[in-house]
Amino acid sequence: MTKVLLVEDHEELWDFLSRRLRRHGFEVVLAHDGRQALDQAGLEAPDIILLDLDLPILDGWTVARTLRSDNVSTPIIALTAHAMAGDRAKALAAGCDDYHPKPVDFHRLLVQIDDALLKREEAEA
Repeated sequence: MTKVLLVEDHEELWDFLSRRLRRHGFEVVLAHDGRQALDQAGLEAPDIILLDLDLPILDGWTVARTLRSDNVSTPIIALTAHAMAGDRAKALAAGCDDYHPKPVDFHRLLVQIDDALLKREEAEA
């Protein structure tokens, strides 16, 4: 079973996403702030991280940079309301592998998750 670390501080969104991801066969681990995200990434060894960029304690930009500086290669998809020109490039530069603007298009997010996992498998082969 693929393990997803869902890092989101808004209850409605983490509830919605975690329920839908579980229905699609994913194991979901939750973190509600940037510090918890780093802790859970180390403890749970997720297969993929869905990372809100606007988080309390440590923002998602810092979380992504920290994970990459610690040589964590887990794919990271930024989930963000930042949808201005240049925000996607900024998320990728911080260490995210992909970018998904809010509101979440769940079907599109599933495609992005599958693509990120496939790329990881190919890189490890």
